[in-house]
Amino acid sequence: MSSSKTSSEFEIDLSEIERIVERIGTEPKDALNILLRIQSMYRYLPEEALRHVCEITAITPAQLTGVSTFYSQFRHKPVGKHIIRVCHGTACYVLGAERITDAVRKYLSIEEDEDTDADRMFTVENVACLGCCSLAPCLMIDEITYGHLTPQNTYKSIENFLRDYGT
Repeated sequence: MSSSKTSSEFEIDLSEIERIVERIGTEPKDALNILLRIQSMYRYLPEEALRHVCEITAITPAQLTGVSTFYSQFRHKPVGKHIIRVCHGTACYVLGAERITDAVRKYLSIEEDEDTDADRMFTVENVACLGCCSLAPCLMIDEITYGHLTPQNTYKSIENFLRDYGT
């Protein structure tokens, strides 16, 4: 997989950050809602956007960091175009969820301390339960579920997803 993204796709629009702050507020109590809006726009919290929030509000960097690291849904690194959620609920865990996660990461060449492949096509997350126990072990790519996985056939779920739903 090779990346065709240009640097302009990742630019931060500071005027949009200003509009978010204008709509929500400039006080420390507004930090959570500001962070939620920024993440909904960029799918993560870009450092440049967070610095700008601190420049134009009464919110300190420590306050923003405190809120954004307390809640697990906030991301500080860019995510891939597609999210792979590997179920680690009881049924999936017992049937090898860890090995499925390892197989996905190996297939996508994701480094040990990372969760997104180099091309930013996929981000891998372990989740508590997908509610598909009869398909254990399973994973979900965006909203598509793949089940009865083994470490040997896990890569097929990614290939099938790309074939059926494109890049």
